[in-house]
Amino acid sequence: MDNKAIDYLKTCKTIVVYGFSKNPEKLAFSIPMFMKSQGYNVIGINPQKFEVEGIPVYNKLEEVQESIEILNVFRPSEYCLDVVKEAIERRKTRGDIKVIWLQKDIVNNDAKKLAEENGIDFIQDTCIFNTFGLLKKMR
Repeated sequence: MDNKAIDYLKTCKTIVVYGFSKNPEKLAFSIPMFMKSQGYNVIGINPQKFEVEGIPVYNKLEEVQESIEILNVFRPSEYCLDVVKEAIERRKTRGDIKVIWLQKDIVNNDAKKLAEENGIDFIQDTCIFNTFGLLKKMR
């Protein structure tokens, strides 16, 4: 486990979930809802703009008004390079997004390289829910 991941969960409070789902049976719904229940400010990104239990869901990163700290990605690996490109554009205009965090089993080394070249930390193949569980055990 990367201690950097735990540190982000200790210090960051705003998580934008790229690929947020309104389907309660999907992890892209249940994990963000859990993180919200733990006090994190959760915001979603999905091509279908909607709201679920007080969580606003936007079409694109540029629509998010809050400062983004963690960009948690629930998209297939092959789409992650495009997500990183969108995040880099956002960072250039807004100066936010501390880390791009790909969920368990999502890996894209080209996306990792591009993010890091642009000053954004990158975590991949790591479940934010499981990392939060490790953080709780440490307290």
